[in-house]
Amino acid sequence: MKTLVIAKKVVIELIRDKRTVLLMFVAPLLILCLLNLMFSASTKTKVTIGTVDVNNQINRKMDQVDGTTVKKYESEKHAKKDLDANSLDGVISYKSKQYDVTYANLDVSKTVMTKKVLESALMKDNVSKLQSMVVKQGQVIAKLTGQQESVKMNKSKISIKNHYNYGNSKTNFFDKMAPILIGFFVFFFVFLISGMALLKERISGTLERLLATPVKRSEIVYGYMLGYGLMALAQASLITVVGIKLLDIEIIGSIFSVIIIAVLLGFVALAFGILLSTFASSEFQMMQFIPLVVVPQIFFSGIIPLDSMADWAQRIGKILPLTYAGEALSAIIMQGAGLIDVGKDILVLIIFLVVLLILNILGLKRYRKV
Repeated sequence: MKTLVIAKKVVIELIRDKRTVLLMFVAPLLILCLLNLMFSASTKTKVTIGTVDVNNQINRKMDQVDGTTVKKYESEKHAKKDLDANSLDGVISYKSKQYDVTYANLDVSKTVMTKKVLESALMKDNVSKLQSMVVKQGQVIAKLTGQQESVKMNKSKISIKNHYNYGNSKTNFFDKMAPILIGFFVFFFVFLISGMALLKERISGTLERLLATPVKRSEIVYGYMLGYGLMALAQASLITVVGIKLLDIEIIGSIFSVIIIAVLLGFVALAFGILLSTFASSEFQMMQFIPLVVVPQIFFSGIIPLDSMADWAQRIGKILPLTYAGEALSAIIMQGAGLIDVGKDILVLIIFLVVLLILNILGLKRYRKV
């Protein structure tokens, strides 16, 4: 009987705790929906290939492949310029009796498809030429001898020389994920540690004693941001440097630029953690925000390309800070972009930071109206 009473007490407390109810019932459904969204996203690879001095028949055969778009260029210089601008996935030029191919290699699946498209087109063209030669030689022999004879054909070897803007032939899908994973680790650990630390100060009464002084709410927020920000700075820098070394990531751009983006993302995560900690009354409740706030960042950060998802899913990705940090980190690491080139992403992250700071200042009203 006592066991039933205790069980009833636990159930009533759980039902009253709306955050726990959301964690138990809503969060798993949200994650399952996100997983379904990821796996139902279009996996069809589309490539855009630039060609220079390539036979029209080869261009036509490549363009006929589903998901392939071929653009003809007059000069290799213009084609390479579009390749560097990420408008092309590969450039194929024909010179000195060989095909010279340069891949952007930012997406391994597109690099593989470009290779297959070219090889398939060359094979079909070679077969067509062989069939045509066999028919012509057969007709000549038939006229001269009046009988069919076997004809030996020597298949000419097609030479293809490959180049890569980023990485090499061993570059894999993980190399594309690595910059985004660095951003995610920075966001996750700064968010969790800062939120827990401020929550501990609230529970211990430190924040209440501070609020009892004439200090302004904005000064309190800025003070916490500066204090925890120094730790976030060190943590973000450490995660970035060690992550790059351990994962053996090839960086085309400046590692200093990578650290700046990571630190900026760390400050956004810090402001996010401080804000959400004001809505939690225990460490357990702070942990409840992880599946609702942190997990969606993984699905919409670019690990699965947003352009392969539905329009509404793309719009969700555009309101998450990790999306912009992932784009900036990928551009710097894989394309050699500078801070000016990723200025739009930096601006959006700064806007996130300012908005979160304002919300933090307003959020302190619930503890002191000064």
